[in-house]
Amino acid sequence: MKMAYYPGCSQEGSAIEYGLSTERTAELMGVELVEIEDWNCCGATSGHNTNKLLSLALPARNLAIAEKTGLDILVPCAACYNRFRTTEITVREDGEMREKIQQAIDMEYEAKNETISVLDLLANKLGPEKIKEKVKQPLKAMKAACYYGCLLVRPVHHTGFDDPEDPQTMDTILKALGAETVDWSHKTECCGAALATSRPEIGKRMTYEILKNARDAGAECIVTACPLCMMNLDMRQAGVEKEFREKFGLPIYFVTELVAAACGDAPEKVGTNRHFVEAVEYLKSLPAKAAQMEAEEQEKKKKKISKSEPANEEEAAALKKKIDAMAKGFAKNPEKTAARIIKDEEKAKLLAEIVTGDEKKISKLAELMITDQEKAIKTAEALINGELKKRQKQQA
Repeated sequence: MKMAYYPGCSQEGSAIEYGLSTERTAELMGVELVEIEDWNCCGATSGHNTNKLLSLALPARNLAIAEKTGLDILVPCAACYNRFRTTEITVREDGEMREKIQQAIDMEYEAKNETISVLDLLANKLGPEKIKEKVKQPLKAMKAACYYGCLLVRPVHHTGFDDPEDPQTMDTILKALGAETVDWSHKTECCGAALATSRPEIGKRMTYEILKNARDAGAECIVTACPLCMMNLDMRQAGVEKEFREKFGLPIYFVTELVAAACGDAPEKVGTNRHFVEAVEYLKSLPAKAAQMEAEEQEKKKKKISKSEPANEEEAAALKKKIDAMAKGFAKNPEKTAARIIKDEEKAKLLAEIVTGDEKKISKLAELMITDQEKAIKTAEALINGELKKRQKQQA
């Protein structure tokens, strides 16, 4: 795959780790990046706060240069991506504004190509299976809060590659790398970056809420794809801790840094050692944590097996007696026995109806109720869901 590449101002300055790791991620995934010649700043926030035509002309010039190559454009920065996509949509839908833009940049531009975010590229264009193929050091034991911020997935008419309220592309990528992602409520809330200097009392409170919500959800780190969010959550974290007298110590990562790490690169190779909140040691601690988790999982399996398997003939006979008694209970009073597995009265009645007269199902459920109650519940729910789907098809 070959793509035009717009690094933007931050990838060569304040977010140099993002630039390094994006280029490395592309290399690892077999994506050839061709940097746009003589690119200019996209205008970001200041452009559309100044003049509408200016805010569209600045990204349009880059887009027009890229359009000549016939390539779609990878734009890592969330702010740049948002401005590029806004310009694309405007040019496609507003003929009058398109002419004004072309006059302003003194170039033809018809929005034939497409701007693609890092998340869209990895999760949708390449896909999780492609990512898994490249993973050498899975990030097992990592508990991450995927933070999308307010610019990557909104407005949905301009972006459209993910759900604007509960996006999943970054979660998909992290899971492909072996990490666990937490379910939390602030994944698209604004971090207050634009208010950090103009209204610091408001900006700090917004940043605090992001950090607190992530930690309370069980996250041990936050992952982002936005240089502004990274700056706010990483560089200003110490100030927020001081202001609210609460310690977080949450490492903040660009998603591409984690792709590189999981594919075997040392964190220093993509600049992770440059972060304000120490972020390398957490990555280095993961293999030991993963080994401990693996040992605990194996121990649980052993205990589960030892509980379900009788140690001698006497125990085997006693176990069989209990299972037979449970099976008789099912046969004699199926609704009452079903209610011991399924709490919902209507579903319990349906389960009783399903198993009545079916000795195989009764025997299976009776055995599980004695040996593995959790599995008995899952099996019962599967039987109920299967019957409900069957009835829906018949009604259709």
